[in-house]
Amino acid sequence: MEIYGLKTCDTCRKAIKALPDARFVDVRADGVPADVMQAALAVFGEKLVNTRSTTWRGLSEEARQGTPQALLAAHPTLMKRPLVTDGDDMHLGWTKDVQAALGVA
Repeated sequence: MEIYGLKTCDTCRKAIKALPDARFVDVRADGVPADVMQAALAVFGEKLVNTRSTTWRGLSEEARQGTPQALLAAHPTLMKRPLVTDGDDMHLGWTKDVQAALGVA
């Protein structure tokens, strides 16, 4: 199991604490592997872009018009967090539903 997020993100910290055996990948420092990003975009589409983030608010209207793939490639911190992968299963965010699906709720 892997958790993709930011080490400074409180929600990611909660996921890391609840899933101590999972490997954490900081998207700012290490990025998201291309195959994982493609799979996440296929599953979540535009939901993968966090339009409530500080990074999003700092973008110009023109920059916001890019595809989710282009936006996330240019600004990895725009990714909604955390992205949890467990084999072929993917979960986005740290809602009660995600926690229940991962058996930690």
